[in-house]
Amino acid sequence: MDRAQDESPSPRLYRKVAARLMDEIRAGRHPVGARMPAERDLSLTMGVSRPVVREALLALEVMGVVEVRIGSGAYVLRLPEDEPRSPAEVTPMELVQARLIFEGEAASLAAANITDEELARLDSAVAAMRREDGSFEDWQAGLTDFHMTMAHATRNLAVERSVRDLWDMRSRSTECRRMLEEARSRNYRYSLQQHVEILAALKARDPARARAAVRMHLEGSIEHVLMAIEERAVADARARVAEMRSRYFSR
Repeated sequence: MDRAQDESPSPRLYRKVAARLMDEIRAGRHPVGARMPAERDLSLTMGVSRPVVREALLALEVMGVVEVRIGSGAYVLRLPEDEPRSPAEVTPMELVQARLIFEGEAASLAAANITDEELARLDSAVAAMRREDGSFEDWQAGLTDFHMTMAHATRNLAVERSVRDLWDMRSRSTECRRMLEEARSRNYRYSLQQHVEILAALKARDPARARAAVRMHLEGSIEHVLMAIEERAVADARARVAEMRSRYFSR
């Protein structure tokens, strides 16, 4: 498959891969309890990039179909439902507000419990985000890996699942996806630096610093959402005025 096609910013590509994997699990190619093929192998057989495979596996994990074990791989937990329920579409503001409640405290817990192996994985996630020539899918996969690893490092299953649920809603919301693409194009370096600072706090194993770094990051996200709402309102007002001019002054 052509690389440009593979790395297009379509939010539906990883969903197609997830659906195909669910079909294979139902067909018995990957039995319950078995380890899924490695990301590299799935990437080759499905003709997509590894970041897309990673997002597909994350979607299956959120649905409880597989469990991704750091350093080991993905394991099938159960057969998928024939009609998996999609979470309600949330607004970007609702999502960021909820993340502000959960992820700051998650970072604090992670700083106290994180392992060297998990810190290395966060380094790799930041490296993926740092690639200026990477696609939006590359950025998204690195970002997701960063926050899911941090959630796992809390050693609190309830917190980890809460964060994963929020990220599942984030990935499925069309409006959130559109704003994320806008945010990356406008604030690439600023967002990257914020994640570097979060990582530094986690490496220092400083709970208060980690909490503050995540809250600063998400408060910046709230400001971006407010700016986007304002810009959209201005654009809508201009469109209405242009329509009125056309109606009253057309010949």
